[in-house]
Amino acid sequence: MPPILQAQNLVKKFNDFTAVDDVSFTIQEGEVFSLLGPNGAGKTTTISMLSCLLAPTEGDAIIAGHSVAKDPMAVKRAIGIVPQDIALYEDLSAVENLLFWGRMYGMSGGVLKQRVADVLEEVGLADKAKQRVKTYSGGMKRRINIAVGLLHKPRLLFMDEPTVGIDPQSRRNILDSVKALNQQGMTVLYTTHYMEEAQELSQRVGIIDHGKLIALGTQRELTQMVGQLDALRLHLPEGQEIGPFVEALQALPDVRQVTAADHELVLLVPEAQEAIPPVFTQADRLGFKIRSVEIQEPNLEAVFLHLTGRALRD
Repeated sequence: MPPILQAQNLVKKFNDFTAVDDVSFTIQEGEVFSLLGPNGAGKTTTISMLSCLLAPTEGDAIIAGHSVAKDPMAVKRAIGIVPQDIALYEDLSAVENLLFWGRMYGMSGGVLKQRVADVLEEVGLADKAKQRVKTYSGGMKRRINIAVGLLHKPRLLFMDEPTVGIDPQSRRNILDSVKALNQQGMTVLYTTHYMEEAQELSQRVGIIDHGKLIALGTQRELTQMVGQLDALRLHLPEGQEIGPFVEALQALPDVRQVTAADHELVLLVPEAQEAIPPVFTQADRLGFKIRSVEIQEPNLEAVFLHLTGRALRD
């Protein structure tokens, strides 16, 4: 069976700036595929081209057998979009918003009313259906945003950073909703800069940075890129000059890489437990304070560190 999505050498330029640079990947029907990368990596621009909101400067994508460049209307009928920005009318209720967007999809009558009821159940907001959206929490608005994207039963759902700026409980609800949709057969392209979301949801992950797709594969395939390296995360007090400490750590024989981000240092090492004593020896020698230490097994953040030399959260 051919992939439901084939991105073929996609390029998007804005004057002299290249936002997406020769990106190619496929998504199989029934898969959750995540594009993982920091803010500004090119994730939203990629989704905008795939959803026919932006024309590619070069390249094409085939979605459900249709070309983004040559047959955008057929592509739009096959996809649903959950944008990063909330696309709702706040003075309308959830039902009124869904009826409006359903009509934009060409739906009407009893079919539309039933789909509105169905998607409200799917996102767990049937009991709040008649309340104005402006009374909703940020997480509830995100869930109605998802409901809009599901109304016309798309074959492929694009979700662009759907958990940004919401509380942990709402984030948990959205992640559980994505997993439930996938179990029902929905294919999802999910963009995020949260490593743990990509790890939890995805069968395969594409890591994107500065517009380039720098790695792609299953989580096992990607973590094998850093071998058996552990990530040793040092949580630091604010106000310390870390430069000399970083240089001292880089000089240790078992430290393969050191990256600084948000009052933290992340070290890639073969064996975290063995690395801790010499790390503290260097800290004591320099009068450097370490607030706490966290050991992580190889993960997608370690892959990003290995490939780019900087933290995913940058």
